[in-house]
Amino acid sequence: MPISRNDLIAYLDETLAPEKFSDYCPNGLQVAGKHKIHQIVTGVTANKALFEQAIDINADLILVHHGLFWQGDDFVITGIHHQRLKMLLANDINLVGYHLPLDFHEQFGNNVQLAKQLKINLVGEFSFSDNPLEKGLIGKLPQSMTMIELTNYLEHKLGHRPLSIPANDRLIETIAWVTGAAGKFIHQLSAQHSVDAYLTGEISESIVHAARELDVHCIVAGHHATERYGVKALGEFLAEKFDLTHHFIDVFSPV
Repeated sequence: MPISRNDLIAYLDETLAPEKFSDYCPNGLQVAGKHKIHQIVTGVTANKALFEQAIDINADLILVHHGLFWQGDDFVITGIHHQRLKMLLANDINLVGYHLPLDFHEQFGNNVQLAKQLKINLVGEFSFSDNPLEKGLIGKLPQSMTMIELTNYLEHKLGHRPLSIPANDRLIETIAWVTGAAGKFIHQLSAQHSVDAYLTGEISESIVHAARELDVHCIVAGHHATERYGVKALGEFLAEKFDLTHHFIDVFSPV
């Protein structure tokens, strides 16, 4: 049995509670398509390659973490923005996106799902925002590792070679993390907790020096690579709950 688009969006809004976040983008339905949903595609970021593959398998709805519309974007629809929208509209495909609500959800969040992927045992959290829902996580690795061993472990688990910034010669047992572009939060982490390493997806140049001076190993594992698992887990859950067909499509990005 298909589910209506409105009912599915209502369920997602109730589950992810986007109204509790001050985000840089619209959360929920971004482009309207078919009213009845049989088949959904999930992916990290809205882009042409993802849309092409979704069209090939006759998807009714695409659910992403990074949508098409962002604060500060130009409202003139030209270039690749026009081409992307044209693909969705011509094929009557819904585009749905959830950003911060999907990062920090206690069940489907990118941070929680990354811990599952890496078999990290959760032991705590740290704060970096006025919003109590936005928090980093702290855990213990399956076993103590050198920086080289951890880098190899992450490459094996994520399929992407991380950038490693060693700060000392100590083994790594405790690790904190925030997925995506969250390098700057190493400062708040260090002010609140003593951990061996900080893992994120993307950093600025200044964080290299900050990590060394804060004496915390820093591992940059890729924005895309660290944020695959939330939207995939959510898609699998929706497929089972509503008897939908689901395909996770991973359009590789090295960043």
